[in-house]
Amino acid sequence: MTVTSADRSRDVALVSVSMDLGAGRRGVDMGPSGLRIAGLRPALEALGHRVREIGTVNAAGPESVDSGPSSARFLPEVAEVCRDTYGMVSEGLGAGCLPLILGGDHALSIGSVAAVADHYRRSDRPIGLIWVDAHTDMNTPETSPSGNVHGMPLALLMGHGPEVLKSVAQRSPAVAPEHVSVIGARQIDDREKELVRSLGVRVFTMNEVDERGVATCMSEALERATTGTAGFHLSFDLDSIDPMAAPGVGTPVAGGLTYREAHLVAEKAWTCGAMVSFEMVELNPVLDDRGRTAELGVELIASAFGKTIL
Repeated sequence: MTVTSADRSRDVALVSVSMDLGAGRRGVDMGPSGLRIAGLRPALEALGHRVREIGTVNAAGPESVDSGPSSARFLPEVAEVCRDTYGMVSEGLGAGCLPLILGGDHALSIGSVAAVADHYRRSDRPIGLIWVDAHTDMNTPETSPSGNVHGMPLALLMGHGPEVLKSVAQRSPAVAPEHVSVIGARQIDDREKELVRSLGVRVFTMNEVDERGVATCMSEALERATTGTAGFHLSFDLDSIDPMAAPGVGTPVAGGLTYREAHLVAEKAWTCGAMVSFEMVELNPVLDDRGRTAELGVELIASAFGKTIL
């Protein structure tokens, strides 16, 4: 029997995080607005979901604060945003909603994923994590060539990095490597590779996606994320998609997921029935082409929340 979106309508807790402190280029702080302008809320409501606005976390502008050490720029400010994000996502979960977080740079995941992990940990259940990204985001201040914190959140969620960020979660690590997969990676820093290999995170590079197909890779990631867990969080960085389809991102890398491959990832997340939270990050409207990437982002969110072709 086919389960339609109407059969699984949810109360969706919408959280916006307007931050670009963790990124190397300005503009992703406007990502949540870009997705809203592109019609996000009507798209969700058309699928039968009820949208509850939790609020917006607004980061300080980088011009108004000291960037701090070059190895981890804007660290106290990023930590504050992540704590506020944690609070809003926790509020949505406490109300029985499925959180949808809009970014903002990927550093916000330190707060969003920690909130989801802590929520389910109270009933002694871990969560899985599927990270759709051109990068593995597993640098630390010691290995990062840029000092941009948006290249560190996955390492932090698994217990590696500055204590001020690890402590956003009630218990670190927030997620276990055996429940984590990265899909679409194609640009990993040399020193970052050491941590990726040592932790045993499953990384489906674009080479593997090309050879085996995105459906097979996503199915294996879902199995890893759902075996022995309460469900999984899907973190979708728009730079995972090829820049020809998604130009409005700050760190584009050629050779990414196609339009249909990206949709299939989102569609399989919904049909699996175990997604407990979702976030979309790194939309940069300043770099977009007439709103193309924002519109694609809304389409992908709709697919992740039950929109089907037939």
